[in-house]
Amino acid sequence: MLATTLVPRATDLFDQGLERRTGSALLRFGAARQRPAGRPGWSGDGAVAWLDDTRGHVWSVGEPEAAAGLVLRAALGLPDRVREFTGPRGTDALVGRHLPVTDVVEWVFRWTLQEPPVQRAEERVVALDETHHDELLAFLGVHSPAHSTGPGSSAVSLWAGIRGADGQLVACGALSSLRDTGAPLMASVATDAAQRGQGLGAALTAWLTRYAVRRHGFCTLWQLADNAPADRLYTRLGYRNEDPCVSARLAAH
Repeated sequence: MLATTLVPRATDLFDQGLERRTGSALLRFGAARQRPAGRPGWSGDGAVAWLDDTRGHVWSVGEPEAAAGLVLRAALGLPDRVREFTGPRGTDALVGRHLPVTDVVEWVFRWTLQEPPVQRAEERVVALDETHHDELLAFLGVHSPAHSTGPGSSAVSLWAGIRGADGQLVACGALSSLRDTGAPLMASVATDAAQRGQGLGAALTAWLTRYAVRRHGFCTLWQLADNAPADRLYTRLGYRNEDPCVSARLAAH
């Protein structure tokens, strides 16, 4: 593993200019903790890492070998505080050579600065407010039980939906925000299983993306690496795919 150095000042995390490199949008948009004042941080040759103490989660960005070295330094130096990590794809295998790794999830942090092409059925999308929270919760419970963000979340600035001819929801989604920077993050997009294949998910995703780009200049989202339909949709709508990531838990060590 490459040697690493504990960083005494948070600003040192950015001395390598990693946030400007391809594959470091997690830093650029603040999806991971930016400038973690008062929190442990590590820097290596081509990587930086810092600890989200609330979750016991180490975020790392940069070259996989260097990032894995920082995760190991954090885990071995703070064994009671580090329980999980995120890093560039391949970090899990490198860390796994030294510590037991479980619950590996490969995903992509995607982003766009451009409004997407207008999609069929996009004109059917309407904004929803707090009076629709029970309806949204029920819909997500049936059609997307593993949704990442629910109605009433303080991070959500907007819910939107599409209704069928009978007035019932057939698709929904939210515009949430990244915790540290408030950057727009699309979340909990779901479509009625009986209505799939009609472009409703594409219409809702395009509408939310357009809303975010017009107000913030960009939009971000998380995508599971093995979700081929989502990958094709986000690519078609202009989302960049440059940040392959992996998250995992560390078994007791």
